[in-house]
Amino acid sequence: PVSVKDLIDTAGVRTTSASKLHENRVPGEDAEVVRRLRRAGAVILGKNNLHEFAYGGSSLISHFGEVRNLWDRGRITGGSSGGSAAAVVAGIGYASIGTDTARSIRQPAALCGCVGLKATYGRVPSRGVVPLSPSLDHVGPLARSVADVAIVLQAIAGFDAADLTTAEVPVGDYVAGMKESAARLRVGVPREYFFDDLDPEVASAMSHALDGIRTIAAQVEEVRLDVPTDRTLQKAESYATHAKWVAQNPELYDPETVRRIRSGEEVSAAEYIEQRRELERVRRSIRSIFAEVDVLVTPTTPMPAPSIAELKSSPEALRPAELRLLRNTRPFNVWGLPAISVPCGFTQTGLPIGLQIAGPHWREDMVLQLAYAYEQATAWHKRECV
Repeated sequence: PVSVKDLIDTAGVRTTSASKLHENRVPGEDAEVVRRLRRAGAVILGKNNLHEFAYGGSSLISHFGEVRNLWDRGRITGGSSGGSAAAVVAGIGYASIGTDTARSIRQPAALCGCVGLKATYGRVPSRGVVPLSPSLDHVGPLARSVADVAIVLQAIAGFDAADLTTAEVPVGDYVAGMKESAARLRVGVPREYFFDDLDPEVASAMSHALDGIRTIAAQVEEVRLDVPTDRTLQKAESYATHAKWVAQNPELYDPETVRRIRSGEEVSAAEYIEQRRELERVRRSIRSIFAEVDVLVTPTTPMPAPSIAELKSSPEALRPAELRLLRNTRPFNVWGLPAISVPCGFTQTGLPIGLQIAGPHWREDMVLQLAYAYEQATAWHKRECV
């Protein structure tokens, strides 16, 4: 039993993207990822709520109501795949499928205390998934354990000749590879940027997590990365996706979603082309770090789940909180690297904290190796909230 984020097409079942605009949209066929799940024997339980059109990280903006964190109903799940993470933590099914443009699988996994993986850009087909930013969109699984995520990834990964975003790169045996020893792995810790402005309890959890990783891996060393922070590409592509709809029916969107979409209206064709070139450049340049280390480790988010009341206190409260929450996840979408979030602790008030592990392009096996070894050495993923 698997649930899917409600912007992934399901034949004969509404796919709304959590928006009034698509309230009655019923696709005629399954998304490729759903087709592969069914072929592997999965039963689709239903559709998960999300942040409207995946354009946000709180999952508070949805035509069908906000998503709440099961560890504390007064806090957010993160997003945009907030409903997917909540379903997994609630035990509703074996796993869920989400999407991730800047954070949207890993962030809710971290804030809700489950495992979430986005594979290398182009590893999992996005055909039949409502896009936000096609150059950055990734599809991937959320589940209660690394092993479950690996099993689902095995079912959905691989080239799709009808999807120009996928690449014809061989898919390995993720489940077997995950169980190989992590003792030879060289772990890089990019403290600059990724460890800035951490909540004290997140910093403490990361310190303990790194101590644990030192007993697992061959070496742990600090590295420096040139972190991409420009958001022009996402703004331009999301506007291109929604320009016609938002011009004709702005009242069918939440006003904040309209504001975000229209922020891309002023991006020129020349600026967009330049950002596409820059994207290819940074995806090539990041490869050099993997001559020094095999995987990278960071906090998934700089803080635990913020309170809903705080974020709804004013229109200005939501935006800075969302930007802070995505600062550690978004670079890996730009780089196109595989990245996973696994539980690595809890705050004193019982809120989950996530550890992010990333690896080279197409090396999901190494990411899963360290994630699995760390998970087996700890018990954070076994704690239940319901």
